[in-house]
Amino acid sequence: MLANTRGFLWSDVETRALLHIWGEQDVQTALDGNFRNSHVYRDVAGRLGEMGFDRTPEQCRIRVKSLKRQYYQAKEGSRRNGHYHRVCKFYDEMERILSGRRSHGDAPDPSDVSAPVGDEDEDEEEGGAQKPGLKEPYTDSAGECSFTQQPVKLEYSSFPIPASTSNGAALSQSSAQTFSSPSASRPRRTKKRYSNLSLDKLMERLLEQSTVAEENFYKHEEQRLQLEDRRREAEHARELQMLQVLGQMFSGISSHSTSTAAPPTQTCPPHSLPHRHEQAPPSARPLVIERSFSLGGSAPRNMDSLLPLVRSIIPPLTPRKHKGQDGRIGIIGGCQEYTGAPYFAAISALKVGADLSHVFCTKDAATVIKSYSPELIVHPVLDSADAVQEVDKWLPRLHSLVVGPGLGRDDKLLRTAKDIVEKSKARGIPIVIDADGLWLVAQQPSVIHGYQKAILTPNFMEFSRLYEATHRKPVETSDIGQTALQLSMAMGNLTVVLKGAEDIITNGSSVIVCSHEGSSRRCGGQGDLLSGSLGVMAHWAFSAQGDTAKSVSPAMVAAFGACALTRQCNRQAFHKHGRATTTSDMIQEIGTAFQKLFES
Repeated sequence: MLANTRGFLWSDVETRALLHIWGEQDVQTALDGNFRNSHVYRDVAGRLGEMGFDRTPEQCRIRVKSLKRQYYQAKEGSRRNGHYHRVCKFYDEMERILSGRRSHGDAPDPSDVSAPVGDEDEDEEEGGAQKPGLKEPYTDSAGECSFTQQPVKLEYSSFPIPASTSNGAALSQSSAQTFSSPSASRPRRTKKRYSNLSLDKLMERLLEQSTVAEENFYKHEEQRLQLEDRRREAEHARELQMLQVLGQMFSGISSHSTSTAAPPTQTCPPHSLPHRHEQAPPSARPLVIERSFSLGGSAPRNMDSLLPLVRSIIPPLTPRKHKGQDGRIGIIGGCQEYTGAPYFAAISALKVGADLSHVFCTKDAATVIKSYSPELIVHPVLDSADAVQEVDKWLPRLHSLVVGPGLGRDDKLLRTAKDIVEKSKARGIPIVIDADGLWLVAQQPSVIHGYQKAILTPNFMEFSRLYEATHRKPVETSDIGQTALQLSMAMGNLTVVLKGAEDIITNGSSVIVCSHEGSSRRCGGQGDLLSGSLGVMAHWAFSAQGDTAKSVSPAMVAAFGACALTRQCNRQAFHKHGRATTTSDMIQEIGTAFQKLFES
């Protein structure tokens, strides 16, 4: 037996054995009967294996094809001098075999060198083809092979080839019966699957999968937030229970002094500021603390009473209304340095539901604010000599006023803003004061003191200035809710919205803490979004005609709705943009946030 004979080169012994098998009558008959070459050469390789030569069917096919090519090339040349043996060493064997095939009438034209006979109609494979320029190795003169004989494991078993030549149908039937059993016994190879989809369809499928993944992410995130809301609600319920227990304990201790308590109306005159060390008795102004929770889960009874109140003040959209009926809002602010704040406030008012939004600014800021949006009505009159008269002409057409966004601290502009506030108070217009408008109030608290349609929206620094201006002492941060209540009382029971991690809303008699979940992003302009939306809701709240609107202060209801809306916008924008969230991103979320909170 011969070992390691599966290389690309053939010895003389292997070649003669191959020609001996290939020239047998049954093989030639099978080739003449249009059998598949793979089946025929599989049998040839099996017979070579029985003789001790380990060759694959493909190697056998390529070797025979090479010999036939050499044979036809030699046949074209002259045979007088015997030089054809240099072209085809096995010329005689090939002549004997192919001359026998001619008797069957399928021999090719000797002049056609490049076209072999029908059983080798395929191209040469790179696995067994001989490269040009490589000489075929031959054995020694004795015809013996120099390889060591070793037992060889056969990979291809031999199959009998039928020699029926009656007709093509009988040959096909016998071949089908002969080769059906080996293929059934061998395990079928797994076919490679190739995608025949176009690039557009692949991209479309990828986008669909991305959309589904994003929806699943937001769904899981919403579930997580709902669980967090439930946990927070449970903590708040425990806090309220503890407060009730403490209240019962203190009521039992101080029950003997309730008969001598002064009436609430005598503690602080409505139009006078308290003295430096004067404080209202504890029983004169009962502190009612109401907590609002996130809207993800079930809410306590006080939350259930707040949301319907906000929904009740929102005017329905009907085709019978005309332009301006749902709100004409005026923004007092905008100077050369600050043009974004009045724009944010005005565009937020429009997106919340106002029909018209007017911006009264300086001449330098007018062109810039107009370039931000064509939907705003911009009046460049705030720094003119007759600014108060110019604004006063528009006050009868306005439903509410927002004073302060981008106003600046120029003395002339502050005096103009003060006069405009006085004119608005005389007409009973709701006024929201924010930003530099609060600086004016801190300098002159009497500007807005006691006006019940005024709403102040300070952050902590602005709140500190207001508290120090009214109480002549630093802010007490141990109980910020009580401190905000004291500031509201000192300002004549105005509605104060202290912005922070939790928005504290108070009118001097009750406190509402809006803890609706927002985000940790604190970009500039969020307060302008709050003041603009609050200007619209203040108009709706004071214009509402219903018993529900009268049960709670309209300013408190409007403030709660604006705070919840701003926090929801912040939350939605942060989910999309993360740390890159800006106020412009929040403004884009006003529509969906409003619908989720108040219309769903």
